[in-house]
Amino acid sequence: MKSRAWAMLGLGVLSGALYLAAGAPLRADDNTVQSCDLPAYLLTTESALPKVAEKVKSGHLDILVIGSRSSTINGSEASAYPARFQAALREKLPAVEVNVSVDIQVKKTAEETVGSFVKLMEDKKPTLVVWQTGTVDAMRSIDPDEFRAALDEGVVALQNAGAELILMNPQYSPRTETMVSVPPYLDSMRVVAQKYDVPLFDRFAIMHQWSDAGDFDLFSAVHGVELAKRVHDCLGRALSAFVIDAAHLGPAQQN
Repeated sequence: MKSRAWAMLGLGVLSGALYLAAGAPLRADDNTVQSCDLPAYLLTTESALPKVAEKVKSGHLDILVIGSRSSTINGSEASAYPARFQAALREKLPAVEVNVSVDIQVKKTAEETVGSFVKLMEDKKPTLVVWQTGTVDAMRSIDPDEFRAALDEGVVALQNAGAELILMNPQYSPRTETMVSVPPYLDSMRVVAQKYDVPLFDRFAIMHQWSDAGDFDLFSAVHGVELAKRVHDCLGRALSAFVIDAAHLGPAQQN
């Protein structure tokens, strides 16, 4: 059963559309207008990113995405959400040098990933870390309490290294939800985010919304590269709006 779930998960990134707070149509590429509709509450947070705000004022912002296979598009990394996130932030903050680097932790649990954090922070020295996690733990049926303990350890390690943090939870997939129990891991991430007052980018809820609205076919066993590019572009732009909200960046700092 688990091997079937892994196979389905490996079919590619599921897709959808988002609504950014600005409400303007977004461009997936030079020829396609993407509306990216999504309720504004999914792109706002009560947790703040004051260090990000200070770095924006200084004109330089380094961000690290600690991700997994769903952070990538095979053969098209410039279209994957970390690159689109960087492009969107540079568009919104034209006076700021924004650099987004990526560390892919393939098929690693949260506990396995945490072991690399000290060296990553020493090498990259990011102001902001986006930690995408939870999927592998759910697929392996890691005890939710162990997962939560690993999240605790990881958040503390990143904060002790001086970085601010956004937690990003798993994708939503109607094809795997009957085989993999994701809710306990979503709950753990929500609890840890509240405990440490860090923003939680709720990718699962975002994609569930797309599926419920019928905007994209998330049940299909085959997702083409162009569809993946569209969802990654929307995710990158949504994440940029989320960061700007959490950093309380007003019109004076934006384009």
